[in-house]
Amino acid sequence: MTVSSPVDDVRAQYEALPYPPRDPREEAVRLITGTPSHILEVNHYLFAGRLNFNRPFRALVAGGGTGDACIMLAQQLADRRCPGEIVYLDLSTASRAICEARAKARGLRNIVFHTGSLLDLPDMNIGQFDYIDCTGVLHHLPDPSAGMKALVSVLQPDGGIGVMLYGQYGRSGVYPLQEMLRSIAPPSMALEDRIAMAKRLIRFLPTTNLFRRNPYLNDHVTGGDAGLYDLLLHSCDRAYTVPEIATLASDAGLRVVAFLEPVRYEPSTYMSDPVIARQASSLPLVERAAFAERLAGNLRTHVFYASRAGFDTVARPEDTSAIPVLRDMDAAKLAGGLQPGAPLVANLDGFPWRAQLPALAPRIIAQFDGRRTVAEIYTSLGAQGALPQWEDFYAQFEDLYVKLNGVNHLLLRFRT
Repeated sequence: MTVSSPVDDVRAQYEALPYPPRDPREEAVRLITGTPSHILEVNHYLFAGRLNFNRPFRALVAGGGTGDACIMLAQQLADRRCPGEIVYLDLSTASRAICEARAKARGLRNIVFHTGSLLDLPDMNIGQFDYIDCTGVLHHLPDPSAGMKALVSVLQPDGGIGVMLYGQYGRSGVYPLQEMLRSIAPPSMALEDRIAMAKRLIRFLPTTNLFRRNPYLNDHVTGGDAGLYDLLLHSCDRAYTVPEIATLASDAGLRVVAFLEPVRYEPSTYMSDPVIARQASSLPLVERAAFAERLAGNLRTHVFYASRAGFDTVARPEDTSAIPVLRDMDAAKLAGGLQPGAPLVANLDGFPWRAQLPALAPRIIAQFDGRRTVAEIYTSLGAQGALPQWEDFYAQFEDLYVKLNGVNHLLLRFRT
């Protein structure tokens, strides 16, 4: 009797049910953007805002699936006329075919496609990469640490990675349900029958069940049968806490430089008591993020950027030659929509977050054109009305930056 390996099981799943489902015809009307691997984020968090898009840039999308990260990054590099190359790697030929069709629909010619496992990267002879995306893959490996080390083996010394892993606390209820389904819908059962059994179980869960009580789990609803299978019937699946992520990175010679969105990983976001908030917010990044994760309890996934230990790669607003850039937002519309005294509002998976923006926020944001530096924005304010003192302007800009960057709207770049 032939016994399949965990990698074979994962390959079989995504051959039958490519995930997430995507229709290449939709490329004509939209570009799906997300996190990690948006080029503005990659530049901001991993290259201190100083990427030169006139130079060759190589990126690896390890576990590319149906292509969201691959297509996004390839299109963004093409839009900047960057002589870049995206290498797509995935186990599933069915998923690869969807990504290839999406690339063809866009006329993208900067993607090279490979079928295979990221565990084989050290022996694949495909060169080194400035950036590596690995979204939703490592937590499906029998040995995630080996997977992370395989990625780092093809990472340039000054390169970085963007990763998404499942979050332990926000997936409350998933793993008990997976255990139940292994009993009543074992892998020996036909795929269609396993899906049907999972749907029945969900339908009749008692009100006390942890999965039913977790309102933030929706892949089985929004992702169709592929989403349900990925969430509840996956053959290899684990979740991470922030400290476990830090260890996973450290063991591979990396250091986490940012979690996204940053506001989700700040204890002060959730804690109204000023003493506790101040004490927790003084902790180092990983400890602070771990505290916030436990406090919030609803982080289903963790998105983070990591670079080699010892490298400071994040762009900082202290340099007045920094150029503020909005991520997928129109500056004029954002500025025009801000009402005096009204807070910035976001729904963090059920937690209502509000932040009071500084008085100059509309005037400052209206100057964001992707070309003006912080210093030039200050000067241009003089043509729009009374020019504030530099100290007052910069204090308000920094406050605005912290809040908009916190919800991943505002990033920085520099002229190269």
